[in-house]
Amino acid sequence: MHRTFNFSIISFSHSITDTPIEYLKGVGPLRAALLQKELGIYTFRDMLNHFPLRHIDKTSVQSIHAITPETEYIQVAGVISQFEIIGEKTGRRLVAYITDGSGYLELVWFRGIQWVQKNLFIGKKYLVYGKISYFNSQPQISHPDLEMMDDQIAKDKFIYEPVYPSTEKLKTRNLNGRQLAKLTATIFTQINEKEIPENLPPKLLEELKLTGRYKAYTDIHFPKTMDDFNAAVRRLKFEELFLAQVRFKMIRNRRHHKSQGVLFEKVGDLFNTFYTTLLPFELTNAQKKVFKEIRQDTVSGRQMNRLLQGDVGSGKTIVALLALLLAVDNGFQGCMMAPTEILSRQHFYSIQKLIKDLPVNVHLLTGSTKASERKKILKELKEGGCHILIGTHAIIEDKVEFKNLGIAIVDEQHRFGVAQRAKLWKKSAVPPHILVMTATPIPRTLAMSVYGDLDYSIMDELPPGRLEIKTIQRNEMKRMEIMEFIKGEIKNGRQAYIIYPLIEESEKLSYEDLMQGYEQVKVYFPEHLYNISMVHGRMPALQKEVNMQRFKNGESQILVATTVIEVGVDVPNASVMVIESAEKFGLSQLHQLRGRVGRGAEKSYCILLTGSKVSNEAKQRLKILCDTNNGFKIAEKDLALRGPGNIEGTKQSGALDFKLADIILDQSILEAAKRYADTVLDNDPGLVKMENSGLKNYILSQKGKTAWSKIS
Repeated sequence: MHRTFNFSIISFSHSITDTPIEYLKGVGPLRAALLQKELGIYTFRDMLNHFPLRHIDKTSVQSIHAITPETEYIQVAGVISQFEIIGEKTGRRLVAYITDGSGYLELVWFRGIQWVQKNLFIGKKYLVYGKISYFNSQPQISHPDLEMMDDQIAKDKFIYEPVYPSTEKLKTRNLNGRQLAKLTATIFTQINEKEIPENLPPKLLEELKLTGRYKAYTDIHFPKTMDDFNAAVRRLKFEELFLAQVRFKMIRNRRHHKSQGVLFEKVGDLFNTFYTTLLPFELTNAQKKVFKEIRQDTVSGRQMNRLLQGDVGSGKTIVALLALLLAVDNGFQGCMMAPTEILSRQHFYSIQKLIKDLPVNVHLLTGSTKASERKKILKELKEGGCHILIGTHAIIEDKVEFKNLGIAIVDEQHRFGVAQRAKLWKKSAVPPHILVMTATPIPRTLAMSVYGDLDYSIMDELPPGRLEIKTIQRNEMKRMEIMEFIKGEIKNGRQAYIIYPLIEESEKLSYEDLMQGYEQVKVYFPEHLYNISMVHGRMPALQKEVNMQRFKNGESQILVATTVIEVGVDVPNASVMVIESAEKFGLSQLHQLRGRVGRGAEKSYCILLTGSKVSNEAKQRLKILCDTNNGFKIAEKDLALRGPGNIEGTKQSGALDFKLADIILDQSILEAAKRYADTVLDNDPGLVKMENSGLKNYILSQKGKTAWSKIS
């Protein structure tokens, strides 16, 4: 699969590879403008980093007669017997027939028809490659790779012809996959090993038996054998992952040695009083371990930059509160930012309740805070009277000034953009300690690739007394049975959530589905017998809060909602969650929603209600959820099913824009890359040794060209 890439693998100052692409023979200004717009190719280097999708073995030609329903891709050589344009407007297509004497094969184009028509000649011989599909039970190839044979193939010096990603606009300028191959071959006639210098240490190349860099570039484009090609791919994948790990480790090392941070010298009275007399339960070993790591960071004199990932219900809020009290004990302020008003209020009320007997001033700041209250909070913040501020993105507004912010905590950090988070760090002359938390467990491979420049802590242990949530899937036919089950739970004094999917593309449709669902729920649970609350995104904040409080206080037995309750809502008495149209949700989101039940001492249930038609992929997701409550296992499966680019929160990170490497399929290469990066930098932190000069030159040439996940 082809991936875009934010930085070139080749990079070296004053090289032929820096030449603008318009100066390459066969390009010129018009084609250059198209290459820039369509493929992001500005220089010779960019062209060399535009890798082929696959290679066609020019010696392997099959007969049309050999096509079977099992045939996926085929290459045939034959004569065009006829072609015609069929249909009008959006239904317009060009259909051609090629024959090799054993049968006829239909070729069809829906785009670029005019260009294709100019290059088709009846009676001429063509080499055709493409994916077989069927129309009216007859095999056909849509948009095949097509080239006139004549004497062209005889002149070809490459047995394995590269097939490059192209676009319809490029093809109209005769910049199809084959033409791109010619341009790339032209570049190779102008460069040598000096233009693609080695950037891996010689010892590493030897130990891992890796192809040299120049040869790897030659062989990935124009291999003599498929073994050469595979060796080139392995080398360049390792290079991508290794360089990323080197960058991460260098950033981490620099922060550990040079990044000044506020000093939390003591564990004072507030912390000790809370820990010894007010903490309502014994901390888990995981919580103790994470807090110890935070304590070590905050006493080191350098800025903490720590990611805390903990499964749903693992007790991250308590750890956050302990860190905030540590700051206040040392004369600093702390703040905690959450993505939604509901979650902010939840944190505020739970923290306020826990420390009500301590002389700590806690305030809540959100978009709906009244002007008079806001004015009072801002004054106290500036003067130091407010010790802890909890809120939404309202915290990062310019008017919000702290006297001496010592620690900033961000909950559900993937919901905030990088620019939003950066504003928070600038609220203090000396950068505050940073703790970002997520309840979305991050697979180890993803953490290494996205957050490799951060210190990260994992809480994979649930507080004692939590019972495992029983998760089952049922289809629409079992609705009556499910509603009767909920009635039984309510009779026993419990409460239930009924969740409807939020369709991002259609807020109106989502709202209509929810309202329809709400009316349906009232049929099963008549209003004279049951109290039902409803919460959704369109609802005014105050009404949302009132309805949530009714459910939390037990005044209503059922809460009908969209995914606004996905994070942070804590109602220990709720024992049932029904997720409507569960097949429309991602694995991670289903797990987050499920975490709203199972927070009390009673047995809890999550019922995944689906339609009658469920795709195979959705069935896989739902089965995984029914089989395990372990968020880390679920995250690994989610990564494998959806791929890294689709996991929530990773799209903003340039660290995942690998051109060749795949952190799922290339896990062993990633592990080796991290191991060798650690070894190289542990032995030579400044890369001053002769054997690391190529690596150092490369790193220096990359300055300012890459986007990484640095939090502050």
